[in-house]
Amino acid sequence: MTARATFLDRDGFIDEMVYYADPGVVDSPFTPKQFELVEGIGPALRAIKAAGYKLVLVSNQPGMAKKHLTFATFRKIRAKMRRLLAAEGVELDGEYYCFHHPQAKLAKYRVDCDCRKPKPGMLLQAARDLGLDLAHSIMIGDGLNDVIAGKRAGCKTILVANLNSLLSEKMDETGTRPDFVARNVTEAADIVKNNLMEIQTR
Repeated sequence: MTARATFLDRDGFIDEMVYYADPGVVDSPFTPKQFELVEGIGPALRAIKAAGYKLVLVSNQPGMAKKHLTFATFRKIRAKMRRLLAAEGVELDGEYYCFHHPQAKLAKYRVDCDCRKPKPGMLLQAARDLGLDLAHSIMIGDGLNDVIAGKRAGCKTILVANLNSLLSEKMDETGTRPDFVARNVTEAADIVKNNLMEIQTR
């Protein structure tokens, strides 16, 4: 018997991105202190779970490959995420991470892998491990790589973003369009709940 899942990106969807002033970039949190949940994520994930979906995290995490943090720090960040989600009444059904990067500073992570989104490897592995029906599952994230990975795996997709001309241009360049667009995590959860039959049968 197969189950449905909602695949979740981590940074920018579950937790807030961090602005690093020195290089002038926005990136993942590199310390546990920087890790904070996105507003409204607890109720949103509870609603998705109540709609009958497993919650499966699929996240590119190249921070160690780029020497931004150690694996010990990554484990502490992951532990904090789990604690904060538990406090919101949320437990993930699975967690899958890709630590690779094609330009990794650490040679062991410099791999042309099948798991790094936009490739669908993490979603396919989760489907094998958890007995998931990908055609009736959903990928939610804040980037086009999430959408592409979801589509390659055969899922429906929700992009959480404020559409602008640059993003629309990137969609045209990649030939990628999500099935749904949400402005925030609450709206994404509403799409899952209110369009459940449409998502199942499209």
